[in-house]
Amino acid sequence: MENIKKILDFFLHLDHHLSALFIQYGTWIYAILFLIIFVETGLVVMPLLPGDSLLFAVGVMARKESLDLATCLILLTIAAIAGDSLNYAIGKYLGNKVFYSNSRWIKKEYLLRTQEFYEKHGGKTIIIARFIPIIRTFAPFVAGVGKMNYKKFISFNIIGGIVWVCGITMLGYAFAHIEFVEKNFETVIFAIIFISLLPAIIEYIKHARTKK
Repeated sequence: MENIKKILDFFLHLDHHLSALFIQYGTWIYAILFLIIFVETGLVVMPLLPGDSLLFAVGVMARKESLDLATCLILLTIAAIAGDSLNYAIGKYLGNKVFYSNSRWIKKEYLLRTQEFYEKHGGKTIIIARFIPIIRTFAPFVAGVGKMNYKKFISFNIIGGIVWVCGITMLGYAFAHIEFVEKNFETVIFAIIFISLLPAIIEYIKHARTKK
C-alpha cells in the first residue's frame, strides 16, 4: 500500500519532482528523462511509467525556463523512437511463442488486448497507441512478433514518436501560464491520465459486450 501511495505521489506531483531532480542533478535531468521515456516504450515489462503526464510536466517546466524546450523535444523524440525500435526487435526475436508461454514478466492479458487493437487498426496502431498507456508499450512488441515490415514500422514509429512527444510537451508548454493549471496541477494530471486511458476503457467495454 505504501508503494502505491509513493507511485501516485510521483504521478500527481511531477512538477515538484522534476524541479527537485533538476536541483539535485542539474543537466543530468535530460539523461534521466531520456531513460524514462526509452524504458517505457522500449521494455515490454515496464508499461506503467508516466509517459503522457511526464511529457506534459516537461512542457510546464520548459515554460518556467527550468528546462530547455528544444533539447527536451529532440532528446525525448529520439528516446521514444529508439524505445519502440528496441521493443519491435525484442518482439521479432521472441516470436509467436510469447502468446503460448506463461511468463511472469509479460502480462498475457495486455498482449492479447494489444493484438486485438492491432488487428482492428492495422499499422496505424503504432501511431494511435502512442497516446494510450500500456498499449503504447505493447504495440511495437506485437508488431515485432507479427514480423511487420520494418520499413513500414519505422515510418509509423517516427511519425508517432514526433507527434506524441512534441504534441503533449507543447500542450504543457502552452497551458503552463494558465492560473488554473498552476494551482490545480494534480487535477490536470488526473485528467490527462483519464483521457489517455479512455480509448482503452472503451475498447474493453466493447470487447466485454461482444464476448457476452
